[in-house]
Amino acid sequence: MATLHLDRLPRTATPGEVHRFLIATGKLDGKLIGRIHLLGSSAVVEIPDSHAARVVALLDGASFRDYPTRVRLASPIRNDSSAHFENLERLLQLEADAEREARKRQSLAGEGADGSSLSKLVIRGEDLGLGGRLLLTLTRGKQAAPLPPNRLQPGTPVVLLQTGVPRPFTVRGVLSERRDREVVVAIDDVEANLPDDAVWRIDLSPDEASRQRQVAALHRAAAASGDRLAELRLILLGEKSPSFAPLQETVPSSLNAPQQAAVEFALQANDLALIHGPPGTGKTTALVELIRRSVARGEKTMASAPSNAAVDHLLEKLLDAGLKPVRIGHPARIAEHLRDRSLDALVEKHADARLARKFAREAQSLFRKADKWTKDRPQPGEKQAQRAEARELLAVARRTEQLAVERILAEADVICGTLTGLDSATLGLLRFDLVVIDEACQSPEPACWIPIQRAAKVVLAGDPCQLPPTVISEQAAEQGLAVSLMERVLALHGDRVSRLLTVQYRMHEIIMGFSNAEFYNGELTAHDSVAEHTLAGLPGVSSTDFTRTPMLFLDTSGAGHEETEEGETSSRLNVGEADLIVDFIKRLLAAGVTPQQIAVISPYSGQVRRLREKLSEVAPEVEIDSVDGFQGREQEVVLVSLVRSNAEGNIGFLADVRRTNVAFTRARRKLIVVGDGACLAHHEFYKRMIDYAEAVGAYGSVWDAPAE
Repeated sequence: MATLHLDRLPRTATPGEVHRFLIATGKLDGKLIGRIHLLGSSAVVEIPDSHAARVVALLDGASFRDYPTRVRLASPIRNDSSAHFENLERLLQLEADAEREARKRQSLAGEGADGSSLSKLVIRGEDLGLGGRLLLTLTRGKQAAPLPPNRLQPGTPVVLLQTGVPRPFTVRGVLSERRDREVVVAIDDVEANLPDDAVWRIDLSPDEASRQRQVAALHRAAAASGDRLAELRLILLGEKSPSFAPLQETVPSSLNAPQQAAVEFALQANDLALIHGPPGTGKTTALVELIRRSVARGEKTMASAPSNAAVDHLLEKLLDAGLKPVRIGHPARIAEHLRDRSLDALVEKHADARLARKFAREAQSLFRKADKWTKDRPQPGEKQAQRAEARELLAVARRTEQLAVERILAEADVICGTLTGLDSATLGLLRFDLVVIDEACQSPEPACWIPIQRAAKVVLAGDPCQLPPTVISEQAAEQGLAVSLMERVLALHGDRVSRLLTVQYRMHEIIMGFSNAEFYNGELTAHDSVAEHTLAGLPGVSSTDFTRTPMLFLDTSGAGHEETEEGETSSRLNVGEADLIVDFIKRLLAAGVTPQQIAVISPYSGQVRRLREKLSEVAPEVEIDSVDGFQGREQEVVLVSLVRSNAEGNIGFLADVRRTNVAFTRARRKLIVVGDGACLAHHEFYKRMIDYAEAVGAYGSVWDAPAE
């Protein structure tokens, strides 16, 4: 027997109601339904394995009374396809274990160890935010002292923990804003009775709901039988080849030839297509055109990506194209200028939702009236009648609000959201003719199966030569969790399902050259608009040898700029390289380059912190980040500090050359790389990089006089 979990049920639900729900909505013979166990707002039900996949597909997102419910398989159904999904589930568990261990170490180490915690906070203000959430503003003591460096970013899940008491109050929320002296946390529980004068700590929290959605999607994909999901599973596991149909329409487009070919290829696909978009080749432009054409066909379309930033980027471009997208997800995780397209904001403005709030206020008034003592004794049954009427008004309010959600989603041209933010409680029974997954190579495979289970056709877009999925557990990464679905499908089907974008609009051709040869088989070309552009072409920048040349590798060999270990985190830093980066930035500023046109990247967080400290007085507006933090972005001039410098030639995780490819391809007009050539040359990739710099006249030594 298979075990189903039903969540988000009314707490007053009865076994009989659940039984009828399975029969009426799940199309299941009542004789096949086994034990039903209710616990709070959840139910556990046993049904035959052979019916489980179909029943879950019918029930997940279906309305039980007023709201869509979540339905999932508690464990995988064993069949010919289950081994792959069982292995992914095992790897997800390893990752969850690693996250818990990391949190445990952080808790023991206290604040400051890795920037994932802030302590000694007090609540300075409360306000209501989008979607009726409670916004708590917290500062470092009543004097609002500056907050220490931390990794708390807007949109990340956090736990608010009371400190200094034996039984601490805890509440989960999402970081809404972060400033120099305060943070704002959004919580759903607006009636939370927070203790007065409490001292709080904020900790980063793994999103357990996201992991559960991934596991549920894996179970569902493994069990699928006789439906579209089962067909897509065969293709994505390499057991069946995808099919294509001739393109019936010819739509004029301003795209370049490779972009046009990729869009038309994706439109011809019946099942699956991959768009390989190297840096600066206009992958987002191609995806927006694909989505625009899909909408014009009358197709229901979803656009998703692993990160909120990637989804917001797509959302912004879809709006520019004149489409009407709806962004689902917590408002705090959505860029502020795009929040008016969030589902929460649209629901608040909808006439049905305004009517729902009216019903809710009337219900609250009745509850207060029923509970109020008066001099006159109420008639027998009068209070019960008032409470019953109030409950019915609340039920009507819930149904009316849900109707607003359904209408907004039904009228949307495109629905946008992160992979793990796609929830059946929001989407209900919606299915999509086209699901586009951008930055697919940055997501572990399990997350991609969440939208795939709602898709008729899937288009994966990304660059397998850039950053892989971020995986904390080394064991899980080594055993395959760091291999994205797009990489695996490319290995299975190759060029039959993929098109490469080859014209890039970002980099000077010399900056592009090394990555082009190493990762893209020399197939990329720089568009005429960028092929020879340099810093000297920017307004206000003086024309010198330094600003007219697009690339420099500065070799620090023999200068004694050796790496050291950052004490608290064991990350690496290089003080000598940091000083050289500061000197270069001073030269750039003197030449007329603005701080807003400069970015500094290092693979090591210790070096990032060192550089931020050194530049805080010289040029605080210059953006400094890790390679991972700068993925998907660009700047006019990028300086890269590679850090590693030791006699043994140990380069650590610089050996993951895809990360270096990201760093080198962020620059538009000038790339400056600082590193110890003698150490780096122990690795063939970096030896070729140094040879390339020499070949294009971009090699320099720390012993040379600086070019003016």
